[in-house]
Amino acid sequence: MAIRSPASLLLFAFLMLALTGRLQAGRSSCIGVYWGQNTDEGSLADACATGNYEYVNIATLFKFGMGQTPEINLAGHCDPRNNGCARLSSEIQSCQE
Repeated sequence: MAIRSPASLLLFAFLMLALTGRLQAGRSSCIGVYWGQNTDEGSLADACATGNYEYVNIATLFKFGMGQTPEINLAGHCDPRNNGCARLSSEIQSCQE
């Protein structure tokens, strides 16, 4: 099925949100953000503590598949090559709460 017009695309997106239960009574949308690609964005805990986001995605997995060891790039927040991102575990837990 090809979606050809902006109105059709909007209707399709709305239906997908409704079918997945993302639209709640009195709430028209959820805001998500990618965290981890800007050193000036503050900590992960800070991003979650704002209360502005329903979802905070930790970005960016740039190396994966074909037998490679997955590698994430967090723009200077931490260095996964020396286990330096382990300190984010408490911030992740805080965000999940």
